[in-house]
Amino acid sequence: MLPAEEQLRIIQSGVAEIVPSELLLEKLKRGVPLNVKLGVDPTAPDIHIGHAVPLRKLRTFQDLGHRVTLIIGDGTALIGDPSGRNSTRPQLTPEQVAANAQTYIDQAFKILDPEKTTLVHNADWLLKMNLEDILKVTGQFTVARILERDDFHKRYTNNLSIGVHEFLYPIMQAYDSVVIKADVELGGTDQLFNLLAGRELMEKMGMEPQVCLTLPLLEGTDGVRKMSKSYGNYIGLTDEAPDMFGKVMSIPDEMIVKYYRLASTASVDEIDEIEAGLASDSLHPNKVKRALARNIVAAYHGEEAAVAAEAEFDRVFKQHAIPEDIPEFAADLTPNDEGLVYLAKLLADAGLAKSAGEARRLIDGGGVKINGEALPAKAYNVEPAKLEGSVIQVGKRHFVKLV
Repeated sequence: MLPAEEQLRIIQSGVAEIVPSELLLEKLKRGVPLNVKLGVDPTAPDIHIGHAVPLRKLRTFQDLGHRVTLIIGDGTALIGDPSGRNSTRPQLTPEQVAANAQTYIDQAFKILDPEKTTLVHNADWLLKMNLEDILKVTGQFTVARILERDDFHKRYTNNLSIGVHEFLYPIMQAYDSVVIKADVELGGTDQLFNLLAGRELMEKMGMEPQVCLTLPLLEGTDGVRKMSKSYGNYIGLTDEAPDMFGKVMSIPDEMIVKYYRLASTASVDEIDEIEAGLASDSLHPNKVKRALARNIVAAYHGEEAAVAAEAEFDRVFKQHAIPEDIPEFAADLTPNDEGLVYLAKLLADAGLAKSAGEARRLIDGGGVKINGEALPAKAYNVEPAKLEGSVIQVGKRHFVKLV
């Protein structure tokens, strides 16, 4: 193992807070592998690189010689994490949780080292607790303590309902740390209360408390809002390599260093040099962003795919070429009474727009091309002959060939 001080320097890169950092240093100085915990509730099947931020930090711990316990929260997911919620989260069925969990696990092991990972499900102990067990654990916390949690406090003061079962969530997450004897627990900044609850419960049960390590939320490709499928600003772990490369290239320049720290496999020293180079203007942002895109694509698809994705990016965006292997769409080109095809509906049918209304806005904004030629505003109806066998492009990365 590296010296404890050097390990701490590497671990701290990109971290929001370590509580308490002196205890982490003390644990590292013992020279034995730490048990680093991450609990995830499988509330959705797919994850993006924003979800992968704590997984990347877990991999850092593994590379430093420590072990990881990945807890699939199939027990806590039945309650529903109230973090950041202003209303009760809909409860999932066990079947939904199981299906989501398997997909999450498959994607998580694109990052984690299976040889240094212990995979457990908290339903194995939470769902076996009897009333006496539950009373013993819940008796370690007061209602006043739980109401200190920011989201609960806001809901309580605003007369918004709080389900009694929601109070159990941070307590059950805390009990997970007791069961697995965690040395460190990771989570987002919105999880700090839950992580501290684990630390508190371990102390009350006579154990050395865990260290709480929080990581910032990663903004999406727009650089403003948190990464989310609902905002359309996400980079999925299962995205195809060319699409992943193009999405990384679209992030604002001011997000480059944060993406390097939270989403790449680059070393801390490399990232520090990049940050200094960008600050001094000795490095060009576009060149650095290309290296970032290659790094992220290689992490999930391999080096060859990353090189091919960059070449495809250059072919399409620098040379304005049409990409290879674009999807085909069997279009109905039956003309209307005026002998024209309503293109706005066709774009919606082909999945290039969410609706005909959005398609019209894209056309008006110059974002729709037929065989490389941009359509003028209000060109909602097109002659069938112009569409037969044509390639339609919407935005920079979305193409369809009409057949």
